[in-house]
Amino acid sequence: MVLLLTVVGIVLFVLGLLFSIAWHELGHLGTAKMFGIKCTEYMVGFGKTLWSFRRGETEYGLKAVPLGGYVRMVGMMPPARASADGSTRRMSRWRAMAEDAREASYVELAPEDRDRQFYQRAPWKRLIVMFAGPGMNVILAAILLGVLFMGIGVPQQTTQIGVVNECVVSAEIESEVDSCEGLPPTPAAEAGLRPGDVIVEIDGEPTPGWNDANQLIRSSLGSTEIVVERDGERVAHTVVIIENELPARTADGDFIYETDADGDEIIDDRGFPVYRMETVGFLGIMFATERAPLTLAESAGEMGAMMLGVGEALIALPSKVPGVFAAAFLGEERTADSPVGIVGISRIGGEIMAQGLPIADTVSIMLQILAGVNLFLFAFNLLPILPLDGGHMAGALWEWIKRGWAKLTRRPEPAPVDVAMLTPVAYIVVACFLAFSVLLLIADLFNPVRLFG
Repeated sequence: MVLLLTVVGIVLFVLGLLFSIAWHELGHLGTAKMFGIKCTEYMVGFGKTLWSFRRGETEYGLKAVPLGGYVRMVGMMPPARASADGSTRRMSRWRAMAEDAREASYVELAPEDRDRQFYQRAPWKRLIVMFAGPGMNVILAAILLGVLFMGIGVPQQTTQIGVVNECVVSAEIESEVDSCEGLPPTPAAEAGLRPGDVIVEIDGEPTPGWNDANQLIRSSLGSTEIVVERDGERVAHTVVIIENELPARTADGDFIYETDADGDEIIDDRGFPVYRMETVGFLGIMFATERAPLTLAESAGEMGAMMLGVGEALIALPSKVPGVFAAAFLGEERTADSPVGIVGISRIGGEIMAQGLPIADTVSIMLQILAGVNLFLFAFNLLPILPLDGGHMAGALWEWIKRGWAKLTRRPEPAPVDVAMLTPVAYIVVACFLAFSVLLLIADLFNPVRLFG
């Protein structure tokens, strides 16, 4: 059964990733056709074509290597400029590579399509066409997170007691203790508090929310009256709250993490932030959680926070490469925040399904991860380097600025920005991307990231 669930999880994640790629490329295709640009291919994946069909002038298909996709538009690069005397320039190796790429962009250009080339469209139209792909990823992420946050809801702690701990253990060594033998009972266990009790009052102070109850417990010490609601009746318990070392929290109930001299969070060997500890009042309970939907504004705030996290992860990506290499070839432990590839993210999907969690929890985790992938595709594709969408957007934006300046200074309209001259840079980027993909593949196969240990 576990094997079956693992396979189902992997298949679902692969389909989700393929849909995200197809959805991205649909943005390019739809806007390109809207502006009259000829599109000859719409492909998900690279390499050998596994399946395709033709509708009108466009071939739609699926290729063997699911590392992305593309829409082939004719005339992506402007014609080469001739020298003043009409002769072509002497070609360097760099320029020869650019001209080869330029030729490839005109292979499928028929005489009747001379006015349907990408470079001929106004810069603002080209910006829309190239931004539409990443923009579709943001739309998909917003839909997924909307279903999660406003539909399924997110776990929120309540004032109901979920677990009563039997003995007093420091938070730093809790995971190392297998038995309560020889350890003192917790104040909650000693006072007779039970799972299912709802804390409504602490020392005369009402506790309408989880954080109210938590803060009052942490700030109390010694004999304390706690009123709980049990089976529809209010029951008062006198509890002797003791001191214990627990993770520090803010006034809002959020955890506080240790930071270094630069103010950055300290990360442990497993890739998790290190809690700051403090001595506070200890009752010995865990509050129960329930799923509650967020408002539209709260959902937007959560998505914004995810977007910031994705941006930080993208900036930190180069610094993660040595760790991935060490995990792949030197046997070092793979950290929880290590980058993963197609195989790794699909394996994580299988791991989630195999846990046997409640359906709402399983769906929530998978929706959040898939939404994160789409936000990463959005941010990554906006990098202003070819062959990414951001590289073409940068060329169109620069041309727009040049045209605006020429119009302002009453000069002749400048020639289109020749993005073909950046082709060698694009080859280097592709080579780096492929090398990193192979590195991730090896690490994901032999030393994968494991969410559940």
